[in-house]
Amino acid sequence: MPLPGTPFDPLGEDHLREECGVFGVIGVADAASFVALGLHALQHRGQEAGGIVTYEPDGGFHQARRMGYVRDSFTSREVMETLPGSLGIGHVRYSTSGDKGPAVIRNVQPFFGEFALGGAAIAHNGNLTNAESLRRELIERGAIFQSSSDTEVIIHLMARSMGRSLVDRMEDALRRVEGAFSVVAMTRTKLVGCRDPLGIRPLVLGRLGQGWVLASETCALDIVGAEFLREVEPGEMVVITAEAGPQGHFPFRPQKPRFCIFEHVYFSRPDSLIGGRSVYETREAIGRELAREAPVEADLVCPVPDSGTPAAIGYAAQSGIPFGLGIVRNQYVGRTFIEPTEQIRNMGVRLKLNVNRALVRGRRVVLVDDSVVRGTTSRKIKDMILDAGAAEVHFRIASPPTAWPCFYGVDTPSRDKLLAASMTEEEMRAHLGVDSLRFISLDGLYRAVGEAQGRDPDNPRYCDACFSGDYPIAPSDRIAKTLKASQAAE
Repeated sequence: MPLPGTPFDPLGEDHLREECGVFGVIGVADAASFVALGLHALQHRGQEAGGIVTYEPDGGFHQARRMGYVRDSFTSREVMETLPGSLGIGHVRYSTSGDKGPAVIRNVQPFFGEFALGGAAIAHNGNLTNAESLRRELIERGAIFQSSSDTEVIIHLMARSMGRSLVDRMEDALRRVEGAFSVVAMTRTKLVGCRDPLGIRPLVLGRLGQGWVLASETCALDIVGAEFLREVEPGEMVVITAEAGPQGHFPFRPQKPRFCIFEHVYFSRPDSLIGGRSVYETREAIGRELAREAPVEADLVCPVPDSGTPAAIGYAAQSGIPFGLGIVRNQYVGRTFIEPTEQIRNMGVRLKLNVNRALVRGRRVVLVDDSVVRGTTSRKIKDMILDAGAAEVHFRIASPPTAWPCFYGVDTPSRDKLLAASMTEEEMRAHLGVDSLRFISLDGLYRAVGEAQGRDPDNPRYCDACFSGDYPIAPSDRIAKTLKASQAAE
């Protein structure tokens, strides 16, 4: 049962959850309102909870953390008046680490700490692969943790650093962590953004009048009217003051970037830009490539809304098969059914998706979706299409088979729950009960995102571990657990 105030998502059991979203602003009046708008634009990246921290000289730091959607938590005058100041950061989350049940308020970011040099707050998108070992070390040295989030590890590492400034201490802390991180942080006078050396998670810089903005995606700049300047580079730390503006430097050993390729497929909003290219256009190109690789005789190309829509448009354009909205999404199910009864829960995907019967009846339908994880939702959608009178159902998937879990900030099921980890493509087709099933190849996905020669196995440009099992950063905690279990068994 979802926590009161959080949405019930009937598709949640069979979709990858989108890490988290971060936003920060400096040099504008009423910063909290801009942060709330930015978080609203990033709501797709995390829908369990959100938080905002601001600073103003007379009253110091102010913070508010709430469960549920931004629109329900940070739109009332009563809440926003408690967050004065011209400097603020915010965060929306899924529980990719720490608590694995419904989010609890103690794990909601940004996290705030008072240090000898003053206060600082930090919000983090990603996942630290050595957080558990660092946590044990810190607890043995006397640290007391208030949450189960890996982000709090960074706060404790900062507290033990001997750096001369809070920014220096943050650098020291981030040099000790492993994994994926895009961090937005603030002191009394500075807004700080930093990406891990591989740049796995996104972070962008924008200009808002006389102020400055950091955000997970460019769509969050658009909603506040900020000008997109550039992406924060992999391994770069940008320190911004209202007077001097952004100053960037590179505190980590240089490495070849490995940006998460699934940002192109699903996580980022289609109206965002990645690498100077429209996410929408990339997804349409994925659909075109998929049509070239996996043609089929059919009467209708239909997206599984909403994430499959651009790829379906591309598939239809390349194949010449008409495009149609054979499935309609109910945009309001999250608000309507806050605490669903068991009877409502058993309705499953019908709460959120409904078949356009007049369009699909008697037709051979190509369903285009972004991914297949466990396969449970795909089977339900297939049944709905057939119940509406479709003659055939063909699945086309705009990503390669998801066969490996992500350790870098995506809430992926364990490998034994991933359909592609134990089945071939033909076995998955039989399991789903569809007439045909095809995934885009990994080389095809690389071509669609701009790598004309496909994936270079010796030097891949992206992190594609969920498809290939090629992890660019060793999952230290997971390896240690496996080793410990093996030793215990012996």
